[in-house]
Amino acid sequence: MKSFTIAGIQMKVSATHSNVEMMKLKLDICMNVYPAVDLVLFSELCGYGPLTYYAQEMPGHFETEMQAMAKKHKIWLVPGSIFEKVEDKIYNTAIVINPQGEVVSRYRKMFPFYPYEVGVTPGSDFCIFDIPNVGRFGVSICYDMWFPETIRTLAVMGAEVILHPTMTGTMDRDIEHSIDQTMAAVNQCYFFDINGLDSGGIGRSTICGPDGRVLYQAGSTEEIMPVEIDLERVKQSREKGVMRLGQPLKSFRDHIGDFSIYDKDYKLDYLDSLGPLIKPQKVEQLAELHKLEGKIQMPRDLV
Repeated sequence: MKSFTIAGIQMKVSATHSNVEMMKLKLDICMNVYPAVDLVLFSELCGYGPLTYYAQEMPGHFETEMQAMAKKHKIWLVPGSIFEKVEDKIYNTAIVINPQGEVVSRYRKMFPFYPYEVGVTPGSDFCIFDIPNVGRFGVSICYDMWFPETIRTLAVMGAEVILHPTMTGTMDRDIEHSIDQTMAAVNQCYFFDINGLDSGGIGRSTICGPDGRVLYQAGSTEEIMPVEIDLERVKQSREKGVMRLGQPLKSFRDHIGDFSIYDKDYKLDYLDSLGPLIKPQKVEQLAELHKLEGKIQMPRDLV
């Protein structure tokens, strides 16, 4: 049995000051109470909170501190994400650190939560890394999972475990729980969705197995969630089917078609008709916005 223990840390996140020292304390507590843990995962934007004002350059102080902690405890560490400043751009970036304290990968969130995550540039590269004698892991961040192509791509690249830091403080958290289970089942993988608290979310982190079943769901208080995974379950699911039934990855492989909607030249007439990507507006505000942008002909009853 290829067993491996992953601990999610659900902690309070401040929007007004650094959370790095608290992350280090939580990590020390985690490893003192659960010394068998092999990998620790924090929530999205855990280090400095949800404001782009606190964007950091990489490499920098945050990486150095997290590298030292990974080396200290001899663990794999994904310390959530932070806003990364690169010249005039800002990315939402997660890092992967090995037990020697080396940064082995960085991942920039592909789907910032527009129109709310203002001023953040999308990333373009997927993140896969191998843990020797264990398996292959993929990294995804928050809103990425609402676009199933992202998780499917990681699975096709061989990811058996998806590490998914998130920051959800809104009323759609129940929907995200459904997506967690769906992504785990249709991609036949483990899915670790770790949320923050206070300015970092409403908690209720969720961990699912490769058949889509919930292995653990946190409440809305601070928690450390160590879950031992067995990657033989992923192998069995992918070879024999979810509950010995559907084999979605094999079927995708054998029946993949020409999905023309993904062609860059494909006309997106219907999607274009949905209007601009903006926050919901009152009817009068929306009418004025449309007139200013000149994007559509306003119906008579809105003008």
